[in-house]
Amino acid sequence: MATQGRRPSGRQQDRRRKITDLVMAEGTLRIDDLIATVEASAMTVYRDLAELESQGLVHRNRGYVSAASSLLYEAASEYRMQQNEAEKTELARAAVELVEPGQALVLDDSTTGVYLARLLPERAPLTVVTNHRGVFDELAGQQGIHLICVGGDFLPWADAFVGGMALDALRGMRVDLAIMSVSAVTDGVCFYPQQEMVQLKKAMLASASRRVLYVDHTKFNRRALHAVTPAEHFDTVIVDSRTPEAEVEVLRERGATVRRAG
Repeated sequence: MATQGRRPSGRQQDRRRKITDLVMAEGTLRIDDLIATVEASAMTVYRDLAELESQGLVHRNRGYVSAASSLLYEAASEYRMQQNEAEKTELARAAVELVEPGQALVLDDSTTGVYLARLLPERAPLTVVTNHRGVFDELAGQQGIHLICVGGDFLPWADAFVGGMALDALRGMRVDLAIMSVSAVTDGVCFYPQQEMVQLKKAMLASASRRVLYVDHTKFNRRALHAVTPAEHFDTVIVDSRTPEAEVEVLRERGATVRRAG
């Protein structure tokens, strides 16, 4: 049973981080093998797995544990924040060059948006609309930033707000620029695992005069369930410096304007 309201000890945090890293690296593991690897009691590991599952990081099924990120699930925001940090920094630096002082922009639940948010004060004054608590926390109190947080149902694993209230709010707005990411780009089409997030991303795109997609090279090796939009529907697609040229060519052949970061 997951512990509520109690901060885990340093030892617990280290062990849970190790468990998460092992599962994410392998994709799927037998729980018995995991117990042997982390050298903790079965009861302790099962408690850790229950807590990690409540955070949306892993899923358990009949003696196995698997990474939450899949065709049906996106990995939790806390885990995604720690992944591909250099690539996210690279993409954020390229994206901020497209932002002009005085603009209104919307940022989605992408963790790359947190990296971008750290750079936005240098482009102030700006109005920033977001449904992502991480972006909100970065910009709260920043001088020259008019910050609008789209409310609704809070999803802890995404650290973001979703649902009808969020959709209604976005549909009633018009912004200069939408900047977002997706879970996967397959054959030039953007995909995301959860339909409720897809609806929000589409509402953000519809609210914007210009649209920017930023994706690192790992997105081209993944699959997700629901289509968001073809990449060429964005005004600019930013990829990181490690994205294979073959993937860039697919995007360009479909008509996308691609910029390589870095």
